[in-house]
Amino acid sequence: MKKMIAIASLALLTATGAALAEGDAAKGEKVFNKCKACHQVGEGAKNKVGPVLNGVIGRKIASAEDFKYSKAFLEKAEAEPDFVWTEEAINEYLTKPKDYIKKNKMAFAGLKKDDDRADVIAYLKTFSE
Repeated sequence: MKKMIAIASLALLTATGAALAEGDAAKGEKVFNKCKACHQVGEGAKNKVGPVLNGVIGRKIASAEDFKYSKAFLEKAEAEPDFVWTEEAINEYLTKPKDYIKKNKMAFAGLKKDDDRADVIAYLKTFSE
């Protein structure tokens, strides 16, 4: 039993490490095209269906200025007042948003490829404060 737990733990650590590999911001900009229907980044970015993602890494959940968050996001913010969007949290969220925050309104199914998520995160990091 201990061997099985050790093997499962190692597999999880390996998978997590692969998902958080250093991404390529230039590739991430292209992948971000999938996000542009709802989100903006950069100078002059405005909230759309989703909030502006400038500075999202390190930002508290449901805290973008002048954005009306869904009940699911507000409940998560209340339940976890210290929750901050880390690279790891964004990676998990982008894998399958509906599983990460149940009943959220984001229609996007997620990014299945580890590299795509790493690249988008690298791109978002270029808009961190």
